[in-house]
Amino acid sequence: MIAALPMYDRAETAAANDRFWALVRDGLRARGIDAPDALRRGDADLMPQWLSPDLVLSQTCGFPYRARLHGRVQLVGTPDYGVEGCPPGHYRSILIAHPDDPRGTLAAFDGAAMAYNDGMSQSGWAAAQNHAAQAGIRLAAGPETGSHRASFLAVAEGRAALAAIDAVTFAYLSQFDAARDRVKVIGATDPTPGLPYVCALAVDAGAVLAAVESAIPALSPQDRALLRLKRIVQLPPAAYLAVASPAIPSGGTRGK
Repeated sequence: MIAALPMYDRAETAAANDRFWALVRDGLRARGIDAPDALRRGDADLMPQWLSPDLVLSQTCGFPYRARLHGRVQLVGTPDYGVEGCPPGHYRSILIAHPDDPRGTLAAFDGAAMAYNDGMSQSGWAAAQNHAAQAGIRLAAGPETGSHRASFLAVAEGRAALAAIDAVTFAYLSQFDAARDRVKVIGATDPTPGLPYVCALAVDAGAVLAAVESAIPALSPQDRALLRLKRIVQLPPAAYLAVASPAIPSGGTRGK
């Protein structure tokens, strides 16, 4: 069986994620569901993991969900990270540029090259493209970086004009990364449904939801604060499917 929490799993949060999974795992086993001892890490391509019939729990992204996973996995629920300006279970992207760039608004970046983590990332690609389209401007595909941190650094190092960074990841970068003062914020996208937990079709999604609901308040206050977990909410599939899907500049499955 497979369990993973790939989206916000970084060196500073790994131990807290392990403790969170231990609580979820024990809750699942108490409900008669087979669950692995430890989280799975290191998958460069997450799509096979998400589509595995052995998936007990993973976290995906809204764009992969609506484009490839809908009907092939079950939505368990969406963790709420308390993102400022967003309803529960929603998030947004923070738009960044180099601090020496004289342009101060997104409109001024019409035609600029945007670094993006993955072509199927909601926060790193789709949210910014949709936001730009609503503003009547175009953002060109810049370097595909492979991660939000790499996109952040591409802007900080002057290799891209701007990037869109998942607000939760941006908070972690601001907390832990010394490069924070090498970018400036030029705006934020509209909120969209956040990164949902999913499981395989054959798994009891209700039991997984119950295990997660019990695990979050059972975490220590320190772990809850570090993981930024407030609660888990249930958003319908339609909420994800209603979000526009821009053209994908290159094949991608990492999401987020």
